[in-house]
Amino acid sequence: MGCASCGKEGTPGGCKNNGLCSSGGCSKLEVYDWLSNISLPENQKPYEIVEIRFKNSRKNFYRNIQNLPLQMGDIVVVEAAPGFDIGVVSIVGELAKIQVKKKSPNFKHAEARKILHIATQPEIDNWIKGRNLEKDMMFQTRTIAMKLGLDMKISDVEYQGDLTKATFYYTAEDRVDFRQLIKDMADAFKTRIEMRQIGSRQESSRLGGIGSCGRELCCSTWLTDFRSVSTSAARYQQLALNPQKLAGQCGKLKCCLNYELDMYLEAFKTFPKTEIKLKTTKGEAYHIKTDVFKRMMWYAFPEDSGLIMLTPERVKKIQELNKAGTIPRDLKDFAFEVEKEVVVGYENVVGQDSLTRFENKNKPNKNKKKKYKPNKNKPNPATNEK
Repeated sequence: MGCASCGKEGTPGGCKNNGLCSSGGCSKLEVYDWLSNISLPENQKPYEIVEIRFKNSRKNFYRNIQNLPLQMGDIVVVEAAPGFDIGVVSIVGELAKIQVKKKSPNFKHAEARKILHIATQPEIDNWIKGRNLEKDMMFQTRTIAMKLGLDMKISDVEYQGDLTKATFYYTAEDRVDFRQLIKDMADAFKTRIEMRQIGSRQESSRLGGIGSCGRELCCSTWLTDFRSVSTSAARYQQLALNPQKLAGQCGKLKCCLNYELDMYLEAFKTFPKTEIKLKTTKGEAYHIKTDVFKRMMWYAFPEDSGLIMLTPERVKKIQELNKAGTIPRDLKDFAFEVEKEVVVGYENVVGQDSLTRFENKNKPNKNKKKKYKPNKNKPNPATNEK
């Protein structure tokens, strides 16, 4: 997710760089240095290759021939063609060696460009100035392309650190003749223009975003190997072939469809073939669906709408009987019976009894004053006086 979508007045809301976000997002291809607390042996020199991160997901390896004391997060000036560029140190030391073997097995150290020096404050200010111009340049270029009638989409702009060159990333379905576009752009921006075509997945990785799962896009956070995804991956996982749910923000099938595909393929090897019909005296039953997690298979007869649940082992047994020439009487004899759960007897009597059932309406009121009745047997003191 880009910082521009969560910031206010140009300052990112959750970024610790206070507006100096070098990657264009908070977590685009972030790297955790798990070797930071491990020191090198005394006689071993630090690895000279350093990984530098530029805008969005662009990274490259450079040589630290001057043995500069670099750390992750340092802003450095590196060689470019022509001029120089400015980036942020992403990986140093032994972790960079592991990254080189992983990303570029045929990497040649002698051909790598050099790190010139640590960026000074005027160079950083000039670099930030170029970053602030990129958004307006992108909108102006889109307007020029629309006037020229070019069927292309300008998705991102990246200024070089010395402001001598601007790289425009675009997507297009067909070949585009943008010679006149480059001339108009050079007159408008007074800088060298480079056009670079990218795919729809590369566009999503550069811009970032939030997926339907609620997390940031895999292609912008950690995924760099874009493998082809086919609709068979959705069929093996028994997903509904709904293009709106299966397609990502790039318009292609989601890369996450390949994550669990191998496990599904391994699980389906233990199931019998579904295209083989089960023969019985009642007729032929055909396969309806399979639940990989419950390890259950459902079959049905053409004239009967009821489904019969079978285990894969029983389906294999029926197929073996059919192959041997034996036809079972009914498929229900092999059906899997689900054990019924014992329900504890309970009756809800709330609301059936009256809430005033304990109140006696005819009961006398104890607080009511009783009428005084004189005692006839008690002698009267007035009559006893002499």
